[in-house]
Amino acid sequence: MFHQLIDSGRKRTTLFLLGMSVFCFSLSAVRYYFTGSGLFLFLNWNLFLAFIPWCVGTLLSTWNDKLGNFLAPTILLAVWLLFFPNSPYILTDLFHLKSRNPVPIWYDLVVILSFAWTGLVFGLLSLLDIEAMLLRRIHPTFVGIISSLLLFIGSFGVYLGRYLRWNSWDLISEPSPLLYDIGDRIVNPLSHPQTWGMTLLLGILLNMIFWSMKLMKNGTTLKTAYRQ
Repeated sequence: MFHQLIDSGRKRTTLFLLGMSVFCFSLSAVRYYFTGSGLFLFLNWNLFLAFIPWCVGTLLSTWNDKLGNFLAPTILLAVWLLFFPNSPYILTDLFHLKSRNPVPIWYDLVVILSFAWTGLVFGLLSLLDIEAMLLRRIHPTFVGIISSLLLFIGSFGVYLGRYLRWNSWDLISEPSPLLYDIGDRIVNPLSHPQTWGMTLLLGILLNMIFWSMKLMKNGTTLKTAYRQ
């Protein structure tokens, strides 16, 4: 697998993501060192959860030919979808931002935004891996539609985590109440305007970020081609 990472250029991306993660951890460690407060140390756990879908996406992308055609990819896709909402979830940790002496509010803003952006990059890069796997099987137009839908599903997962306090592993440890909450919001959408309001708006935001990233990526590729 490591050899494949080098051949695909993923090693460079991995090192960059590692650097971003170390920077995030350093910010939280410095804050803890000078204040003695572990208030934002939980962000490191949230970032680890955001790291999981990237790992699954990497596995699907680099071992695609060795995973078979159905069972293993399906299981990994289910795991990816289960943990994917953890990536954009960190954006909602901005709710914790407020003035706390002696730490300047600008420092806490940088801390939260650094974790949120790093987690989001993990998630969006993993979605690109999912796209690459799907492109081998279905038409590109449908892949784009699926990606947009996955981002809306991810935003729904963020709502479940932020407001209903469900975690990814609760689908295994407490499946019945979690599925009830999900089903109730699907069957009675008008009774849960906040659920679908957040899902819709956050989903649009995530789509804006993802498709902007793809647009910039394609623009860079075209410039490289023209120079050659």
